[in-house]
Amino acid sequence: MTRILLISGSTREDSLQTAALRTAARFAPDDINAGLFEGLLGVPAFVPGDPNPHDTVVLLRHQVRIADAVLISTPEYAGTVPGSLKNLLDWLIEDNLLDGKPVAWLSVSGEGEDHGARTTLETVFSHTNAKVLRAACIRVPIDPGTIDGSGLITDARLHQALQDALQALVRVLNMSDAPPRPAWQHYSSVFPVIERRDSAGLPDWQAG
Repeated sequence: MTRILLISGSTREDSLQTAALRTAARFAPDDINAGLFEGLLGVPAFVPGDPNPHDTVVLLRHQVRIADAVLISTPEYAGTVPGSLKNLLDWLIEDNLLDGKPVAWLSVSGEGEDHGARTTLETVFSHTNAKVLRAACIRVPIDPGTIDGSGLITDARLHQALQDALQALVRVLNMSDAPPRPAWQHYSSVFPVIERRDSAGLPDWQAG
């Protein structure tokens, strides 16, 4: 069973990011334990060296520690990630919990609408030595009209797209743990494209 911790960068209960991750957790494949961290609002301001952090911080650190990978979906505010998400990441950085931790992002916005937020995330990942699974960083555009009163996405096609996103993350996670492939084997059986280091050719699940 693969454990994936889902973190939304939005403090709004009805946000697209939270709805997408909540739905992904609800409809996750049987072999994936996907859990949504729901304590963002309760994370206190980061205090470097705090010997007795708040219970929410203790829970967050525990969930990250036991997760096989972390998947983050965040809105963009003023060209970057929300301050609440950066604050959460600061608490993880102090304990080096992202050092070597497999991570990926899930975008639910249209192309070009959250570039600043994703760039900031990539910068934080780089500084913390997180293991970015770039082939698992994907886009699943969400229409706000598909979210019901309970904060779940109603469109079955999006359910499948989110399941595919989780399965892609697990596959790339497993591939990253495998021995290096021969240099001539540049064709992926999971993603039939030539692998790249940038995000230009990443999968893009469209909801229509």
